Amino acid sequence: MPQITVERSPALDHVDWEGFATALHPVVVEIAAARLEACKTRVLRTEDEAVGAEHQGHAIVQVTLALLAGRSEETKALLTEAVVDLLRKHVEPVDGLRLHLSAEVRELDPSYRKAEI
Repeated sequence: MPQITVERSPALDHVDWEGFATALHPVVVEIAAARLEACKTRVLRTEDEAVGAEHQGHAIVQVTLALLAGRSEETKALLTEAVVDLLRKHVEPVDGLRLHLSAEVRELDPSYRKAEI
């Protein structure tokens, strides 16, 4: 925990996603009281996407942060705002593309377990 998933458009292959993850982890630690060594981020490249009726001219980034229960709604809102601000710094606008940047926090189910081997 936290389990962080970044889903992003192929038009954003040029972005330094490892750099984004490295910058994101301390933000999660500061706002959500997580441990740095517990932050895990996966970046998934999407293939097929559409915005409205269009299939071109858009690039999407959705960051989902899955945390153990117990954070206030205010903390969750602060975290998603910080993530979107960080995305703005790392994902430069590209000519001909409209960027759609978003983030959400969800709570892990109480059945969540992990193992480190």
